[in-house]
Amino acid sequence: MFVTPASAESTPFEIAQAETPAVTHEAQPAGEVHTETGVAHGDEHATGVFPPFDQTTFASQLLWLAITFGLFYLLMSKVIVPRIGGILETRHDRIAQDLDEAARLKAEADAAIAAYEQDLAAARAKGNAIASAARDEAKAKADAERARTEAALQEKIAGAETRIAEIKAKALADVGSIAEETAAAVVEQLIGAKASEAEISAAVKSAAGK
Repeated sequence: MFVTPASAESTPFEIAQAETPAVTHEAQPAGEVHTETGVAHGDEHATGVFPPFDQTTFASQLLWLAITFGLFYLLMSKVIVPRIGGILETRHDRIAQDLDEAARLKAEADAAIAAYEQDLAAARAKGNAIASAARDEAKAKADAERARTEAALQEKIAGAETRIAEIKAKALADVGSIAEETAAAVVEQLIGAKASEAEISAAVKSAAGK
């Protein structure tokens, strides 16, 4: 059978009527009810009602609706809802486990931070104690070294003063002998005769006493 554009515009109901072989009134008497549509033969063309809207088929439609709804309800209650509930329960358990794990990790992190801060405070205190001890030890060593240095300097100063005194005494003694020798030479040049050492020594001491 070929479908032309004109026939394509026809409704499916008209196509079905065209393909259905004609039934004579002799084969099916007028007024006989059709088993499929629930209307009398010969009246379907007159009424033109869409089958789902036919009031004579409401009872069967309601029956099939109840059966379909019951099957759908059973499918939902026995298969789909339990699966969805299981999935939700699994996700709920997983979320609870994740929250517990996060809380445990947070507690461990807090404990680690507290231990770190405690160790840091102990290290700082220990460092301060070591620095204070080292500072005190260095100060003690510096004081001892300064005391030794001052003692050595005092000893050197005392020795230098002793040597200076010795050198001064020696120098004074040499000055006396030099003065006596000079005086003897001057007297000899002046009077042409040598004076005695006793006289020269007495003269030098008398002059030094003045």
